[in-house]
Amino acid sequence: MAHPPEVSLMQITAFDDTETLGAPIPCRSLDPEVFFAETPADVEYAKTLCGTCPVKAACLQGALERREPWGVWGGELFVQGVVVARKRPRGRPRKSEVVA
Repeated sequence: MAHPPEVSLMQITAFDDTETLGAPIPCRSLDPEVFFAETPADVEYAKTLCGTCPVKAACLQGALERREPWGVWGGELFVQGVVVARKRPRGRPRKSEVVA
């Protein structure tokens, strides 16, 4: 499987048709709310959607430059303008690990 071509941030705004890239842009073809999810599982799902996006690198670079306050951008999660590895669930952490 061939990798999609690299795309600059300036080119992203010029796209009217995602077909010109040879691969769909997930955030333009799916509900944008997916990329601003609340649950950790939904955030991970959004991050995987970015995996095949042809504008992933440019999206991430633009989000870093704009200091996006939250959401999934370029396959990374932003919380208060900082990239974090994973979203923590709501509530207090457990006092002891639960054995599954």
